[in-house]
Amino acid sequence: MPSVRRTVAAVSVLAAAGSTAAAGHAEVYAPPAPAPALSAPALDARFQAAGRDITRALATAARVHDEGRTRALSAFAGPDRRFLSFDARGGGRAVEVLGDLRHADRIAVVVPGADNSLANYDSPKFVGGGSRALYRQARAAAPGARIAVIAWLGYDSPSTLSADALTSGRAEKGARGLQRLLAGVHAVNGRARFALLCHSYGSVVCGRAARRLAPLPVEDIVLFGSPGTTLRHVSDLRTPARVWAGRAKGDWVRYVPHVRFAGLGFGADPVSPGFGALRFDAGTGPHSGYLKPGSLALRNLALIALGRDAEVTRA
Repeated sequence: MPSVRRTVAAVSVLAAAGSTAAAGHAEVYAPPAPAPALSAPALDARFQAAGRDITRALATAARVHDEGRTRALSAFAGPDRRFLSFDARGGGRAVEVLGDLRHADRIAVVVPGADNSLANYDSPKFVGGGSRALYRQARAAAPGARIAVIAWLGYDSPSTLSADALTSGRAEKGARGLQRLLAGVHAVNGRARFALLCHSYGSVVCGRAARRLAPLPVEDIVLFGSPGTTLRHVSDLRTPARVWAGRAKGDWVRYVPHVRFAGLGFGADPVSPGFGALRFDAGTGPHSGYLKPGSLALRNLALIALGRDAEVTRA
């Protein structure tokens, strides 16, 4: 059981590091104001409420000389940005809409992995910048398609260098939030079909959420750069959706031991034949490069988001 022993040893080291880092500062950002439940009539009110929360947080960031947040939130406050929700506390949460949510036929939800925060949100390597690249790629591939993309930083993304990144605790909480989001978006647009694009630790979130989403029209679940889902086989997800898996040749996650022991680790490798997912070609890039413009991974992820599975390059 050498791989199990290595995993346990890693947890011990990371837990110690996490406890040292936990001595943070007092929270200076206010919680978001109450907002109406998601529905078609309330959609604009949700956008406006999140915009006001961003404006308040930007003022706080300037007052306390939080330069990183000031830069990030100044971009969030742009006239072309629309957020369903926003919370500046902690690492931050933000749920952004790209495209016409009310009239889309397909809605892709990007579920990010570890190390995502408001400060790096707009980077091409993280959920906001990556989601914009996905939206542009989908529009270029199918100019007439009615597609929307949701960048979902809707849970507390763990730090890679923490014990949280080796357990499913945050994923379980995130799964409940993802279920609420999809139920709300379905209330806005009952015709659209969903695709969940789940990167790295985000695939653990999607794995925990899948069985809860069965009543909703989720047609595709994509696990990419995934360390595992905590489940042994695609059938354990208990979803009628097509389940895809892909890993780039340059992704370090291939070295993660595929074990689950005493609640640690994430089990079976989603790209292994035994897991049973549809495998797509994710190219040769690094762990943070799946949504890089021009990449094979981005092309295939956009095709899946569009529902054009026959055109996806298989691995």
